[in-house]
Amino acid sequence: MTATEKPPTAAALAEGAEGLDAHLVVDRGSFRLDVSLTAAPGDVVALLGPNGAGKTTALRALAGLVPLTGGRLRLDGTSLDGTPPEGRPVGVVFQDYLLFPHLTALDNVAFGPRCRGASKAEARAEAAGWLDRMGLADHAGVKPRRLSGGQAQRVALARALATRPRLLLLDEPLAALDARTRLDVRAQLRRHLADFEAVAVLVTHDPLDAMVLADRLVVIEHGRVVQEGTPADIARHPRTDYIAQLVGLNLYRGRAEGHTVRLEAGPELTTTEHLTGEVFVAFPPGAVTLHRDRPTGSSARNLWRCEVAGLETHGDQIRADLTGELPLAADLTTVAAAELDLHPGAPVWATVKATQTHAYPS
Repeated sequence: MTATEKPPTAAALAEGAEGLDAHLVVDRGSFRLDVSLTAAPGDVVALLGPNGAGKTTALRALAGLVPLTGGRLRLDGTSLDGTPPEGRPVGVVFQDYLLFPHLTALDNVAFGPRCRGASKAEARAEAAGWLDRMGLADHAGVKPRRLSGGQAQRVALARALATRPRLLLLDEPLAALDARTRLDVRAQLRRHLADFEAVAVLVTHDPLDAMVLADRLVVIEHGRVVQEGTPADIARHPRTDYIAQLVGLNLYRGRAEGHTVRLEAGPELTTTEHLTGEVFVAFPPGAVTLHRDRPTGSSARNLWRCEVAGLETHGDQIRADLTGELPLAADLTTVAAAELDLHPGAPVWATVKATQTHAYPS
């Protein structure tokens, strides 16, 4: 899906178009999930959100493992309301894969087709084909305990796909992998999802997994959708603090008058955009320059007196969390941090050029 394409409307799906049309309402004690999801065949949708936001509840509701208390669930124009999990054309890859430990990789994958009525020979032949597609033909006779994390993930994916689902659900599919394996398996998973002709819904805490694997992101906070769009659009136009932190931006809200934005946090900020009304302003931590003394002759239009609240390693840089006139995050090299003698409590001046900010309507 490109940035200009839009997800199918509920009306279009209700008229019989293929794809997912869901309005998931689930009440669980004091928590209420109220989320709408639509997707066309071939779409990969990622659900993102902080812990407790409702992502896993949404996934389990799609699978039929959690009953809806309201809303609807239609897949390819057919209502799944009240349909038990085993009766749904849905495949699930769980976070810990849940492979049957007493079965070989081949028989794990053959389990789905066997449950759908295939003979043992037919199911095994189909399973062998899926393992071959996953590059695991040589591991058909291996039991789960002898598989690596990446191999187990691919067997679990093959098992889910072997039932030829119209909806594929992936619950943190890369979370159990170490960093090195994760990189390789992410690339493999992306290729398999690109070939999947139905709808895939992915739950993840990792923004990189979501950005690489998904065509569209749906961000959930407190059981509600707070933003959705393409990865590029969400990365450029975050609308909540959680999303801004996710994509690594400083985000503020204020009121614009021309090139000046009066922030809710107090100070003014100059931007290159000419806007009027309520806006968001965002800029990356790398756009912030720090000085121990107030700079003179600087071309930066934005200047604030701050104090270092904390320092932490962030990739190959140091991230400074600043308080003061404007709370913000700044990234700088270890050499620059040492030259500035940065430490918690150190006073600094922070500057940001107007050309490095981005303002957009709220």
